[in-house]
Amino acid sequence: MTETAPAAAAPQATAAATFATRSPATGERLAEYPVHGPEDISRVVARARTTQAGWAALPASRRRELLLRWKKAIAEDLDTVARTIAQETGKPVGDAELEVVLTLEHLAWAARNAPRVLGRRGVRTGLFTVHQRACLVHRPLGVIGVIGPWNYPLYTPMGSIGYALAAGNAVVFKPSELTPGTGVLLAELFDSAAPEHAGLLTTVTGAAATGDALARSGVDKVAFTGSPGTARKVMAVCAETLTPFLAECGGKDAVIVTADADLEAAADAIVWGALSNAGQTCAGVERVYAVREVHEELCARVVEKARALRTGAGADAAYGPMTLPGQVAVVERHVSGAVAVGGRALLGGPDAVRAPYVAPVVLTGVPEDAPAMTEETFGPVVTINAVASVDEAVERANASRYALGAAVFCGSGRTGAAIAARLRAGAVSVNSVLGFAAVPALPFGGSKDSGFGRIHGEEGLRAFTSVQSVTVQRFAPAIALTSFTVPAATRERAVRLARTLHRRR
Repeated sequence: MTETAPAAAAPQATAAATFATRSPATGERLAEYPVHGPEDISRVVARARTTQAGWAALPASRRRELLLRWKKAIAEDLDTVARTIAQETGKPVGDAELEVVLTLEHLAWAARNAPRVLGRRGVRTGLFTVHQRACLVHRPLGVIGVIGPWNYPLYTPMGSIGYALAAGNAVVFKPSELTPGTGVLLAELFDSAAPEHAGLLTTVTGAAATGDALARSGVDKVAFTGSPGTARKVMAVCAETLTPFLAECGGKDAVIVTADADLEAAADAIVWGALSNAGQTCAGVERVYAVREVHEELCARVVEKARALRTGAGADAAYGPMTLPGQVAVVERHVSGAVAVGGRALLGGPDAVRAPYVAPVVLTGVPEDAPAMTEETFGPVVTINAVASVDEAVERANASRYALGAAVFCGSGRTGAAIAARLRAGAVSVNSVLGFAAVPALPFGGSKDSGFGRIHGEEGLRAFTSVQSVTVQRFAPAIALTSFTVPAATRERAVRLARTLHRRR
């Protein structure tokens, strides 16, 4: 791999501190980036605020045009973007290319739909306000701080970045210290596509202290993706200034497989959902609950498909290394712990962990209170437990402290949708996994330890605006109830009229 210098889109740090990124697969040094501190970020936010004023003043159609120009620039440089993602995360280039393609879909949707979703909207008034004209106005918040993850360093943060920009905001982006190059390249491409608005999207680099400084910088909202523990720390900082906060904190997603499900399709989807990107997907498959009638056959099919996969750095590898070195120990602890308390390894086991790689692991019979069932593993491990009924499967799926995504495999789509409605997950796919991730119009997010707030879709656009309610008096009312000059008798008649109307069904 060739060494890549940081792009000019990253601001110059006032301090001399730098850090290096390394290949997760080989440990080879990739590039060096500055550590941005509070002074750097303060300067960037101030510049972004100035630039945002001009951006917000543009007609919505012009913002749409410039965002689509940025999308085109990313598409034209897709090979470079994908290669940067692959180098920093260790994932196969093909997976990185798919990540870029999904990102382009979402950016296109946000750019094209923002004018419609966020346009001024009239609302009906009531009996006593017929003299008023009322409307809702969605106004940009100002400057949005985005703190991104390393597992999908383009697709995930762009769910906030692209939608925030489409809503008229500026963005200061702090990518993971493992994947800063992707963030720097993203800002550089924006500046090249819209040079008259350079600085509207700025990438700052560094580790936790840089993220802390961004949260304290006076931005108008922070959108965070990461662990629940880190989210609580960032949220506490935001609480000091009542800065709005959006959190996506991972999951322990479950799949329910009914007796009449297509087991071949279910097995294929489970293997991909559990093992793609080395299992490092927030809405990836970690738990499967299959009714007893099909449990054994489903396990056999999953094992057969997972055994055929090869992990490594070569072009034929299904997935690459663990991107975060420390996550290897978590995977090993979960697998060893599951086996120690009675779970069976149908494929792999503790010996599957050979850092930085983890071969596919398929478990069954793991107690529900084992860490492998309660904590986010974030590795290529899936547990398939048998249940007596769909009711039990729903109960177990909902028992998790996470509630991000889920899937149902069922012979009938209508029945599958009915089961999905009983799940507490923020997004559910029926007869597929992660189907919702490729639909830009669908909001994405969870609850409990999976966080709160939504990105993507109309809700994702509105998440980066403030709602202003406006009334315009069209003519003088017959009864001016908001005046001290109204006679008591007139007010009493109005009250009697309202009471009569509202006592009717």
